[in-house]
Amino acid sequence: MNNKRENISAVNNSSSSTSSAGWLGRRVREVYTEPVRMAMIAFVTGLLVGTAAFLLKRMVAWVSQLFTGALSGDHANWVLILIPVVGVVLAAMFQRHVTRYEIYHGVSRLNRDFKAGKYRLRPSLTFTPMIAAAITLGCGGSAGSEGPIAYTGAAIGSNVGKAWHLSPRLLKIMVACGAGAGIAGIFKAPVGGVFFALECLAVDLGAGAVIPLMVAAVTAGLTAFVLSGCTPDLDFAAVLHFDMHLLPWVVALALFCGVYSIYYQMIMTRMSAWYASLSNHWVKNLTAGLLIGLAVFMFPPLFGEGYSFMAKLLAGDVAALFAYGPFAGVHITAVAVILVLAAMALVKAFATSSTTSGGGVAGDFAPSLFAGCVAGYLFAVVVNTCAGAELLPQGYFAFLGMGAVMAATQRAPLMAIFLTVEMAMAWELLLPAAVCAAVSYFTLRLLGTRYMCAPRS
Repeated sequence: MNNKRENISAVNNSSSSTSSAGWLGRRVREVYTEPVRMAMIAFVTGLLVGTAAFLLKRMVAWVSQLFTGALSGDHANWVLILIPVVGVVLAAMFQRHVTRYEIYHGVSRLNRDFKAGKYRLRPSLTFTPMIAAAITLGCGGSAGSEGPIAYTGAAIGSNVGKAWHLSPRLLKIMVACGAGAGIAGIFKAPVGGVFFALECLAVDLGAGAVIPLMVAAVTAGLTAFVLSGCTPDLDFAAVLHFDMHLLPWVVALALFCGVYSIYYQMIMTRMSAWYASLSNHWVKNLTAGLLIGLAVFMFPPLFGEGYSFMAKLLAGDVAALFAYGPFAGVHITAVAVILVLAAMALVKAFATSSTTSGGGVAGDFAPSLFAGCVAGYLFAVVVNTCAGAELLPQGYFAFLGMGAVMAATQRAPLMAIFLTVEMAMAWELLLPAAVCAAVSYFTLRLLGTRYMCAPRS
């Protein structure tokens, strides 16, 4: 009888325990619904990608310091011709002999992966684009780090999603979240990262992807911002409130940037096709490296991403145009500034296309910002010189030119507007930046559609 009672008690206890476990499991499933799980995964992805973006910036700076730390700004530095050759060749060899697969034009590859339904990216992509980009940009490649970090971020999102055993539909969202987080982290621009995923990846993510995308982008942007000491990439101290009297000039600048963007896009497209036609790897890599080297030797601000030069130009420091190059020590006049700015604006597209298509691993968002900064400053200097007075604030128009050229060349006006404003923390200029970017974008759309097929990096 006692044994029977013990068995009945054990059964009751077991039943109670099973019932409790079932209740707990149901509660977990109720609390951690799919949107909550996706937000949690997006948060983890954002932390990892933001840290990766910070590390990539540090890697580029370290390699650059290694090669250029001993250079003098008082005279021409002939070694600048050779440093980019070393960078392009090493990056190309890294792809051919170490990774054994190509990782340049990362954003274009992501677009192809989305179209092919390929969301399970190999784990090695979480770090190989960063290594190749650090070599390319640290050695003077005239481009940006956004393409590699977007590819790295997408791979991080994919592999984190695979670890959580997500379905292909949800894995697709995580790949997009990782790529958007990469842009948010590298530019410290969360809203810009969100619009990158929506505008540039050319994929329908659905309404359910918006929340995890925002979580990943904000987390990555804040992570990179905090790790870098809470400092913006562009310290635009001379932020001005929008003066409505300048609106006609802002529209004129946008038209100028739109026409310039047609030229920039034409060169990028044709140079990319020319490099693709070169079957010999060594010929392509050496040619690209020498072209970059010659451009950087003549105009040292073209070395690397160019953020420090852009910050100086926004502050009106035109002496940075002449330092380290063959024009160091010349008497700085308005005419000299105009000539050097115009030449840099023309050469930049050649240097960037040689970097991204000649064997290097880099992106073309930062170059469009650089080109826009130069074009905007050039526009203001020409107007002021012709007027004989400081009619236009030059740093102000250089800033607006950044978003205008990016909006047109990257076919992403919303991303360009918010990315430039967030980079400089210049929210006071959101309205003129929006006007300038929109007019420039539609100018290229109306006049230069045939040149809008260059691959994104």
